[in-house]
Amino acid sequence: METKELSNMVEFYRGRSVFVTGGTGFLGKVLVEKLLRSCPDLKAVYLLIRPKRGQDVRTRIEEFNQHIVFENLRRDRPQVMNKVIPVAGDVTMPSLGISPEDLKLLCDDVSVVFNSAATVRFDEDLRTAVELNVKGPQRLMNVCHQMKRLEALVHVSTAYNNLDKESIEEVIYPTPITPRKLLEIVDCLDEDMLTSITSKLVGKCPNTYAYTKAIAEQLLREEHGDIPLAIVRPSTVTAALKEPMPGWIDNINGPTGIIAGVGKGFLRVVRSRPDLVGDMIPVEFPIHLMLAVAWYTATHKSNEVKVYNCSTGDQNPLSWGEFRTIAFDAWMEKPGGDIMWYPSISFISSEWNYTIAAYIFHYIPAYIIDFLARLLGKQPKLVRFYSKADRAMACLNFYTIRQWRFISDNAIRLLDKMSAQDREIFYFDVRQINWRQYITNYVAGTKKYILKDNTPVEEAKIIIKRFYWLQKATQAILLLVAFFVGLRLFTWIFGGALQAT
Repeated sequence: METKELSNMVEFYRGRSVFVTGGTGFLGKVLVEKLLRSCPDLKAVYLLIRPKRGQDVRTRIEEFNQHIVFENLRRDRPQVMNKVIPVAGDVTMPSLGISPEDLKLLCDDVSVVFNSAATVRFDEDLRTAVELNVKGPQRLMNVCHQMKRLEALVHVSTAYNNLDKESIEEVIYPTPITPRKLLEIVDCLDEDMLTSITSKLVGKCPNTYAYTKAIAEQLLREEHGDIPLAIVRPSTVTAALKEPMPGWIDNINGPTGIIAGVGKGFLRVVRSRPDLVGDMIPVEFPIHLMLAVAWYTATHKSNEVKVYNCSTGDQNPLSWGEFRTIAFDAWMEKPGGDIMWYPSISFISSEWNYTIAAYIFHYIPAYIIDFLARLLGKQPKLVRFYSKADRAMACLNFYTIRQWRFISDNAIRLLDKMSAQDREIFYFDVRQINWRQYITNYVAGTKKYILKDNTPVEEAKIIIKRFYWLQKATQAILLLVAFFVGLRLFTWIFGGALQAT
C-alpha cells in the first residue's frame, strides 16, 4: 500500500466490486492500475471487453495484464492481477452483449460503475458516434437499473461540449434536440440522408464527438432514476504527472502529436495562438477525481446529478506559448537521435499564413524528398505522412485557436471534504502542478513510449548538432540560389531595358 494507515476512500473500496467500461483505453488502464495498487482490499474489477477477430476475451485480458502500466504490480504483487475479471460484451449490443450468467454476476456483486467507453474520434460519422456515445451509456444505464448493490455510477464526459459559451459551468446544459428525438432520427434515416443533415443537427458543436457527449449527459439525467449518478468532464487528457509512471502516454492525440512531431523535426508549423490557454490535464487527475467522486456519491446520497469539470485553465492556466517554449527547451536539453531534421516550431493563428507556411516548411521539402526517393527506387511516403498529419491537426485547429473557461469549483470543494491522507493518495489538485517539470517529463515520456527513441543523450546531441549545421548549410545554399536567380532576373529585365534605349 501507499500508506501505513487506511484512508476513508481506501476503506470505502474494501470488499467492493467495480465494473469498468472502456477499461482497455488510455483512461481505463490507469483507472484499473490505480484501483489495484491503492485499494488492495478491493474485491474485484469487472472489465467489459469486446472480443476481436482472432482474439477471444481470455487472450485479450492476458495481453491487458501484461501492459507496461502494470509492470510494478506484476513485480511486487502479481496475485493482485487475478482481481481483474474479464466480461465479454459490446456497448453496441442490447444489455451490452453480456451473457445471462455474467449479467447475473454483475447485478449481484457490483457496487460502483465507471463508464469511460466512447469513441473519441472528432471526425466520426454521426451514426457511429451516437451508437457508442449515446446508445452505449443508455444500454449501460439499463444494466445499472438491474444492479442490486449499486451505490454510484460515474460517467466520463468531456469539458469540450457546449462550446458556444465562453464559460462552461458544472451543470448539464439543455440540448437543441432531445436525446429521444435524435435517436429516432438516426434510426429511421439511411446513411446518405443522415450524412446530409449531420451539420444541421450538430449545429454550433465543432464535431460529432462533442455533440454526442452533450446529448449523452442529457439522456443520463433523464433516465438515471434512483441510480446515484455523477459526471466527470476532463479537458485534454495528457501524459501522467507521476502515476503510473512519470510521462507515460500511449497515444499521439492532441499535444502529444505536437511534441512527437516537433521532436522528430517533422512538424514545423502549427495553427495556434500562443497567448491562449491550452487546457490539458495529466491522466491520473481525472482518474483520481473519478474515484473520489464515486466515494462521495455513494456516501452522500442525493438525487442531484453532480458535474465535475476536470481542467487546469481556471485554477492553473498554461498558455500554448508557454507549452511550446518549455517543450522545445526539453527537446533541446535531451534530444532524440532518430530525427528527420533539426527541430523548430512556429505557432501561427491566421489560416492563410498557416497554409502558406505549411507549404513552404512541410510540403515543398516533402515533394523534393519524395522525388529523390523515386529516383533512388524507394517508396515515396513523406507527402502522404504530411497529408495524414494535416487531417489530424485540422480536427484540433478549432481548439487551438480558441479558449474557454471551464469552471472547476466542484472538484476543489470535493478536495476540502477529503482527508489529508486521501488528498495525498488520490491527488487531483491542479493548483499544485509545476508545468515546467511536468512538460519536461511529458517530452521524455513521448520520446520513450511513443517514439521508442532510446538514443543516449550525448549521442543524440551529436546527431542534432550535425542536423543544425546541415540546416545552416541548406539555408546558405538557398540564399545563394535566390541571390543568383534574382541577379539574373534583374539583368534580364533591366539589361533588356537599357539595350532597348
